[in-house]
Amino acid sequence: MKKILLLSLALIMCSFAVLAQAADTDPVGNVPALGSMKSTAGDSMLPANDIIQNIAADKDLSIFYKFVNSANLAETYESKGPITIFVPANEAFESLPPGKLDTLFKPAHVWELTHILAYHAIAGKFSTKELHKRINKHKGSTTLTTISGGKLIAKTDGDNNIILEDETGGQCIISRSDIAQSNGVVHIISKVLLPKAKAV
Repeated sequence: MKKILLLSLALIMCSFAVLAQAADTDPVGNVPALGSMKSTAGDSMLPANDIIQNIAADKDLSIFYKFVNSANLAETYESKGPITIFVPANEAFESLPPGKLDTLFKPAHVWELTHILAYHAIAGKFSTKELHKRINKHKGSTTLTTISGGKLIAKTDGDNNIILEDETGGQCIISRSDIAQSNGVVHIISKVLLPKAKAV
């Protein structure tokens, strides 16, 4: 299943390569603070629904849902899976530097958007129990490979919360965890994770 997810993503991302070469090189700045969340994201999710069905029905995840459709990733996230997705709530996207949200919606930035969204997903089902197990096994942190091919570092803070660190050094906290889906699991996060710029 991991091979199928990666192949699907590769086909999508390759189709945007020409657009990416012509795109502006305006990076999406990272926000290093962990962030705090007050949203009710995830409250309406049902375990019988797949990831896309649940995200589509959750008003606090509407920005992520719009981005997924703009990047043509809905089919990937509707796949049989299992797949784990770290989903930024609307307020996480809104905390990006001014203008960056609008930039990501522009057709010229679809490659960048696709790369960022794929960076939030991992093939397989990773509960917080499994993440804690891996963190402890590797003496304080573990590296996760996303379906974009990028890396995330998972570790814990003093309160045993799971912290994710992206390739730019930005960090976020898993603010709501282990939301069961028919094809995997969703964790709500407090910030948008950003990969290193990918050459095409």
